[in-house]
Amino acid sequence: MIYLISLGVIFFDQLTKLMVLEALTPHLPVVVFPSFNLFLTFNRGVSFSFLSGNHVWTPWALSALALVICLFIVRWMRVEKSRLILVGLSLILGGAIGNVIDRVRFGAVVDFLDFYIGSYHWPAFNVADSAICIGVGLILLDYLRKGKTNENN
Repeated sequence: MIYLISLGVIFFDQLTKLMVLEALTPHLPVVVFPSFNLFLTFNRGVSFSFLSGNHVWTPWALSALALVICLFIVRWMRVEKSRLILVGLSLILGGAIGNVIDRVRFGAVVDFLDFYIGSYHWPAFNVADSAICIGVGLILLDYLRKGKTNENN
């Protein structure tokens, strides 16, 4: 049942990327409203384009690493009791798989959400990246809540 969250993330991530790939021209921003553009770009690295060299092996190595992490997450999910952590792990799993699909298909991750203030642009990201960040946030929230509870005992 909890894996439906992961499947939903994968579906929504891939659907939005398909729509963006059909509608946008790479590196040509479409202003949605002040401080937000749709901006199609391809990230060959990981977060913030780290490790984004043009080596042929990079997408495969990053995909393999992501799949190993996914296996770790699935094992963790089998023993985890906290509902909040399970939801967080499901979001992370779906986001990781969504980005692996891109790496296998395109050799890079499709990014398109571009938030900015003035001339400062946050690195472009996608639905999968958002799910991963929210998932990590939920896990941290659970640990912080448990820490507060343990302090009061």
